[in-house]
Amino acid sequence: MPDYAASRYYPTRVGEVLKNQYQIVGKLGFGTSSTVWLARDMNYRRYVTLKIYITAASIGQHLNDEFNMYQRIERGSRNHPGRGAIRPLLDSFDINGPHDKHRCLVHPPLWESALTFLYRNPVRRLPVPVLASILKRLCLALDYLHTECQIIHTDIKADNIMFGVGDESVFRGLVKEELENPSPRKELDGRTTYVSRELGLPGEWGAPVLCDFGSAVPGDVEHLEDIQPDIYRAPEIWNVYEGGSLAHLAEIVCLHGPPPPSLLARGRLKYKFFSDEGKVISVVISSMETTLEGQEKADFLRLVRKMLQWDPAQRSSARELLEDEWICRHTRN
Repeated sequence: MPDYAASRYYPTRVGEVLKNQYQIVGKLGFGTSSTVWLARDMNYRRYVTLKIYITAASIGQHLNDEFNMYQRIERGSRNHPGRGAIRPLLDSFDINGPHDKHRCLVHPPLWESALTFLYRNPVRRLPVPVLASILKRLCLALDYLHTECQIIHTDIKADNIMFGVGDESVFRGLVKEELENPSPRKELDGRTTYVSRELGLPGEWGAPVLCDFGSAVPGDVEHLEDIQPDIYRAPEIWNVYEGGSLAHLAEIVCLHGPPPPSLLARGRLKYKFFSDEGKVISVVISSMETTLEGQEKADFLRLVRKMLQWDPAQRSSARELLEDEWICRHTRN
């Protein structure tokens, strides 16, 4: 990581007990702002996930903003079916580190993200029943957030949707592996850095849930800042300059007109971005779906078009999408 500084992270150790309640079992992952650990909740005799953030001074108001979103979620209706499609916050506390305080969020443990699951498949495609299940659960979660909590997630992507587990065998397996074959680690300046462990296959899968409310914002106030990763950003909040290659090329064309044919003729990859007439290529949505056929493809593309509308008022709501024919057909069981 380009901005990595070990001193900003809490020096968590396997076997350490936090808050006199949570015993660290193994490292599950890390990011620019936190590390994630599997732990035993000794009070309730269960496994939990601890997300330990970098120093409070490094992360600032972000911590309180995320915690406030979880408080909103907690105040929402307990009868709405979408509540169970969101990863809840079980506990929150601060840890005194060597340099500053660190916030720790406690969640139920999950298996792996939809993105990681996708890469298990050699063809990089989700099976239709799995995709339909994810979409249904996502729509349930979003309807709950939008109607009951007035929250906009703003960062919906495959690695923020995670599969649950139906039993604890996968966590017991990690504990056993850690005891018999401890994780590789590095000792430097009195700090131990562990290699993350991957969870094995669970004996029973749980339903997918929406996670990570670090970028979420209240939906009942006006926001002027950009939201969402560029690739997912809706057109009404899209800054063309911040997009990928096509967006950048589109801006250049707007400023200078199309490139001269003599220049395009020298480009080895021109066919990826420009037509024979020198225009930026327009992608037809139906050409992007290559695995479905016939009526199945038509129904799926109809679902996609309900979401991808220029005018926000014309887009289907999460609740309306729950009644879509394609989703209903593949989630009846």
